[in-house]
Amino acid sequence: MKAILLAAGLGTRLRPLTDTVPKCLVPVRGLPLLGIWLGLLHQYGIDQLLVNTHAHSAAVRDYLARHANGLSIRILEEPELLGSAGTLAANRDWIRQDPFFWVFYADVLTNARLDRMLLFHDQHPSAATLGVYEVSDPKRCGIAVTDAEGRITEFVEKPSNPRSRLAFSGLLIGTPALLDTLPTSFPSDLGFDVFPRLAGRMFAYAIREYLIDIGTQENYRLAQANWPGI
Repeated sequence: MKAILLAAGLGTRLRPLTDTVPKCLVPVRGLPLLGIWLGLLHQYGIDQLLVNTHAHSAAVRDYLARHANGLSIRILEEPELLGSAGTLAANRDWIRQDPFFWVFYADVLTNARLDRMLLFHDQHPSAATLGVYEVSDPKRCGIAVTDAEGRITEFVEKPSNPRSRLAFSGLLIGTPALLDTLPTSFPSDLGFDVFPRLAGRMFAYAIREYLIDIGTQENYRLAQANWPGI
């Protein structure tokens, strides 16, 4: 199985910690986020991984060289950020070869049951399956509106008038049909530029396990206190 781990974010909201350390290498209870991800992917049989980098790319490259954990890893350094959709577009030929692929946001901390999400995707054929979870402030997230079957009928990034509390988790199963909707210009973003165009062709999978976005100092402190491990 193939996966793309989006790890090129600047981590501005985690400064000063990210002034010298890339966001994907900030430690949670002694283990960098990237190390947690490598362990999770290995656990669920994902054996081919592409990681994009930008800030502090040498540190990311060095960590991956020492902690591959049996994965075949490609590294894409982005001198100019391509955006989440742009990274997929730049690697379209590599991921198009398979019937599905994973996309993960590296600043998400989770022990999600990826096998259950993949089973759901197999039972609900679609262009993409988005992992979702309920949030208290949907105006700050990418929000999915679903029908009774779990089909995503609307997706809005940071809506001013949210019609749902189901936020995109940063975990995604994509297919070649998703790749066909990617913009040709860079940078481009999945939440703003792709998911809204796929309304009616995606399903939402509810993630019940631990999941938190390590995007703020508050969430980072919370993760240090309550992360149960994988």
